[in-house]
Amino acid sequence: QVQLVESGGGLVQPGGSLRLSCAASGSIFSINRMGWYRHAPGKQRELVAVITSGGSINNADSVKGRFTISRDNAKNTVYLQMNSLKPEDTAVYYCYAFLVTTQSTISGNYWGQGTQVTVSS
Repeated sequence: QVQLVESGGGLVQPGGSLRLSCAASGSIFSINRMGWYRHAPGKQRELVAVITSGGSINNADSVKGRFTISRDNAKNTVYLQMNSLKPEDTAVYYCYAFLVTTQSTISGNYWGQGTQVTVSS
């Protein structure tokens, strides 16, 4: 089995910063890409940022210049440094991985349980 566990969420004031982390563990053969999605009340789930094993990055327009995604391949961990946070960033942030397990030759999607980020004064 594969698990993705997020941490680092919390309550911050506008303009503050948080750093999210997500560690993938289990029978992992390779991870093609990892990233972050968020789901806010009244909104669709949206991509925040994704990084491939080769370091290619896609960011949502709403977070460009404020959020930075990074990855430690040796630790199967992805990070999201969030600066200049805004109230509209409030959401549950979900870690995502597209990977291959040691028990299968087929890639699959895996999700963490989510971590709450609340930006409010």
